[in-house]
Amino acid sequence: MRNPAELSPRQKTLALITLITALVLEIVDMTIVNTALPSIKASLGADARASQWIVAGYSLAFALLLMAGGRLGDSYGYRRMFVFGVIGFTLSSAACGMATTGTGLVAARLMQGATGAIMAPQSMALVQVLFSPLERVSRMAMFGVIGGLAAIAGPILGGMLIEANLFELGWRAVFLINLPVGIGAVIAGLMLLPEARSGRPAGYDFVGIGLFGLAMAALFWPLIGAGEAGRGAFHFVTLLAAAPLGWAAWRHVARRVRAGDSALFDPALFTIPTFRKGLALSVVFAAAGAGFLLVFAFALQAERGQTPLFTGLLHMPYGFGAMFGIGVMSRNFLPRLGRWVLVIGAGLMLPACTAVLYGATFAQWSWAVIGALLVLSGAGMGMTSGCIGPIVVSRVERDHAGAASALLKTSQQLGSALGVALVGSLYFAWGHAFPALAAAGVIDAMLAICVVLALRLPARLF
Repeated sequence: MRNPAELSPRQKTLALITLITALVLEIVDMTIVNTALPSIKASLGADARASQWIVAGYSLAFALLLMAGGRLGDSYGYRRMFVFGVIGFTLSSAACGMATTGTGLVAARLMQGATGAIMAPQSMALVQVLFSPLERVSRMAMFGVIGGLAAIAGPILGGMLIEANLFELGWRAVFLINLPVGIGAVIAGLMLLPEARSGRPAGYDFVGIGLFGLAMAALFWPLIGAGEAGRGAFHFVTLLAAAPLGWAAWRHVARRVRAGDSALFDPALFTIPTFRKGLALSVVFAAAGAGFLLVFAFALQAERGQTPLFTGLLHMPYGFGAMFGIGVMSRNFLPRLGRWVLVIGAGLMLPACTAVLYGATFAQWSWAVIGALLVLSGAGMGMTSGCIGPIVVSRVERDHAGAASALLKTSQQLGSALGVALVGSLYFAWGHAFPALAAAGVIDAMLAICVVLALRLPARLF
């Protein structure tokens, strides 16, 4: 492929479409499983623990390897690692679709997340390579809009594929549909993307990646399926090991920064109040959102007896509310109201999400009422999530912008996995009627923490 500067506008547009295709693959596979989970659970006989890992494993593997994926592109070339990531993602999608046990599907989902973490950073890097700073503004906005639409489309597409039952594949089609898309993306990537890499590759810190990975595994392994019987001393000791492992990882990164060696991030970022508090808010808010969407999709089918297609379509009001919250409310009011946009957003989402789960399961309200409440829930979600990103990087120096953005995305993925672990464990372990209402209590607690964290942000954010 020629130098990026030699590409015509048409070639750049085709390259951008290729990158957007990968973005859609990555995001859809985060949300498409929620709708399919009841069918998967019934088909494979997966227990509650496996069911949670099927959802959380993707986000966890993605989060742990995201920063490493960015470094690989810097060193070996963005196009090469993009193609490698798409090939791995496509093969692991095939493995998901052909899984015959819950354990096999969990392993394939972990591989999906790991290869997605290689694929995703290259898209952002190649946008930087292909377009001038002014051109990037509209292209990055396009990524945001399409990413939001992809998140909405995931549950809908999952429901449609299961309902259609193409070739008697059932739920397997939600993974196997990635094969033709992935093959097309590989061919397009080889033909259309420029060959580029960083002039100053940052190097690797495999020890840091390993230590943080062990710390996260020690945290999530006992939390997922925490309500199951037979949880012994091993799980408790594993949970206790998470803190010292995390401390060791932090010390290791700090030591490498002081020595001038490559590191995953600079701990000095966490001395910035807006970054530190914004990142904490990002984790908790992502956990609340992921927990709500998991329980909502599962409860509609298990407790209300709805089809996967109807469940997917019912996500649309939530998505429309989120787009309004992000595109209108957060964009227009964050510069003027500052932290109060987040306070209002999380405060609105708290009662609305509770009302959705209560009305959809216990009270069995009409779908029109549920739809209206979902719009309010989505608007609150959009107001909050649309503000978190700008706040986190608001006082970060440009030299650290890449690492700060990667840490933000990592925190969001870890938060999603945490929400599935905590909320999902309570939901599946609840031995009484209407487990969605019990799960709503945990979601409410998380959103209340979000309100408190938002109030603790500085009055002047920018």
